[in-house]
Amino acid sequence: MKTSLFSFTLLLTLQYSLAQPPAQSPAPSGPTNITGILEKAGQFNTFLRLLKSTQEVDQINTQLNNSNQGVTLFAPPDNAFATLKSGTLNFLTDQQKVELVQFHVLPSFISIAQFQTVSNPLRTQAGNANNGQFPLNVTTSGTQVNVTTGVVDTTVANIIYTDGNLAIYQVNKVLLPLEIFGDPAPANAPKPQKGSSTRSSADSPSDDSSDDTSSATGLIKQAASFVVLAAIGIFYL
Repeated sequence: MKTSLFSFTLLLTLQYSLAQPPAQSPAPSGPTNITGILEKAGQFNTFLRLLKSTQEVDQINTQLNNSNQGVTLFAPPDNAFATLKSGTLNFLTDQQKVELVQFHVLPSFISIAQFQTVSNPLRTQAGNANNGQFPLNVTTSGTQVNVTTGVVDTTVANIIYTDGNLAIYQVNKVLLPLEIFGDPAPANAPKPQKGSSTRSSADSPSDDSSDDTSSATGLIKQAASFVVLAAIGIFYL
């Protein structure tokens, strides 16, 4: 009897096990996609259009999935672009638009805490930071991160995303690089052409002086004529 009960219990256990679906393994996580992250965050439509039109979004995603250095992205929201002077983006060349987007990208992962110890100027994808063309500097005050470009000053307003490989920070203003939006250098004074006079009008004799000299010469000639005529008259007398 006990053997029959045991056999019946074993049979039920086997039937239950076979009826259950096999356990599903966890789905592998897909590659990091900053487009999806910004779309989910909302209010970054203008920046997304720039990322796509310049194809920089593809470059960033490629670096994220093929490098262990990571990426840090400063993302201005739509209202930051709305404060720019009307037509600012339309007046940029295609190359300048690429540089503008690259200026918002750091080719390494930097956490909020690491901003306290980074060396300025930060290296961006736009490059040439040490030459003063695309300088990007940060300072910290407690937990606040201040960002300056030489044209605008702003702060990190929010952490949109971070995973140890990608960090996306919202900034209150569009980061305008000095190379594109800085004041142009003053033009140098033109050099005098070879052989041309460098004297100013103050150094040159005036027309009045020339007139005075001519008048004095005329008076002397008239006086000489009178003297000659007087001598002739005396001779005939």
